[in-house]
Amino acid sequence: MPANIPPKVRIRLANAGEVEAMIAVVNAAFAIETFLDGTRTDVGRMTEMMAKVEFLVAEDDSAITGCVYLEKREDRGYFGMLAVDPARQGGGIGRALVVAAENRCRQQGCSVMDVSVLNLRPELLPFYHRLGYMQTGTEEFHPSRPLKEGMQCYCMILSKNL
Repeated sequence: MPANIPPKVRIRLANAGEVEAMIAVVNAAFAIETFLDGTRTDVGRMTEMMAKVEFLVAEDDSAITGCVYLEKREDRGYFGMLAVDPARQGGGIGRALVVAAENRCRQQGCSVMDVSVLNLRPELLPFYHRLGYMQTGTEEFHPSRPLKEGMQCYCMILSKNL
């Protein structure tokens, strides 16, 4: 875990009883995406995702301060929905969640890690570049909530060898 993470922050697998706390963090962190209508996730979507894939959570004093979606895709890992409580951003929690996701995928035999970043969120690219991710392609964006009228969006695929 990076040295700039507060020592009381612990990263672990999420459990189904934490859905509400995770939703609160995700929706707060993704509120900046004003180009989309509605909230980032809800109980139905989060519960459905947790039944199929893993989430890691960052916890501090028994409160969830961040989470990340994690999926193994053959020999590649994929993470998404990286979210940190806005009041805690900039303290290394997001970086620690990415490192933990990479480690988990590495342990499961993955040799590459991927993440998708929306072109409308260019401020995220420097963060991922500092973690060793480089753009390897693009793909169509399939939003879980509608784009506001007149907005055009696609996904930039960033990858890193593990």
